[in-house]
Amino acid sequence: MLRVREVIVVEGKYDKIRLESVVDGLIIETNGFGIFKDAEQMALLRRLAAERGLLVLTDSDAAGFVIRGHLAGAIPPEQVKHAYIPEIRGKERRKDTPSREGLLGVEGMDGETLRRALLRAGATLLEDSGEAAGKSAGRKEPITRLDLYEAGLSGGPESAARRERLLAGLGLPRRLSAGRLLAVLNSLMDRAAFRELTEKHGGGGGKPE
Repeated sequence: MLRVREVIVVEGKYDKIRLESVVDGLIIETNGFGIFKDAEQMALLRRLAAERGLLVLTDSDAAGFVIRGHLAGAIPPEQVKHAYIPEIRGKERRKDTPSREGLLGVEGMDGETLRRALLRAGATLLEDSGEAAGKSAGRKEPITRLDLYEAGLSGGPESAARRERLLAGLGLPRRLSAGRLLAVLNSLMDRAAFRELTEKHGGGGGKPE
């Protein structure tokens, strides 16, 4: 399993599911061409790119390159790395027919091919960068689902409204679910910083009523 610092961007949920068997890190979907009209999702990607960098991994067909080009034009080049999969003809098991160009997408790649693609793109491995070693002595505490609950951000009648206030304060998309919010928060801060933020933005203050 590769622990990757960059946020990996893929096209859809099946790509994400496939990549999760190879990568321990944050993976964000563009929802295909949906990213062209989703200003909030693009704002999130820009924020994550500035914080950690993006690693774009789209299909090798024309649509994949259109999405890749859109992201490359919207985010500073020094914040983006590009990983490419080979052009392999075939059909994913879940599909009845091949794609328009007859090529396997990210979801159809084997783990080793995906691993090589990420390494060739220059993915920052936390174990190799010394970051993991630096954290081992004084590792920062991650934010947990219990923290979200105790901050009133999940599991209660006012949780959605509290999440929306916190997201607005952070400049993040208001439609982030509690699960996605947890992943994004852990990529941006530690538990102590989270507690400070929830107090500042009125997202917490104890368990939901």
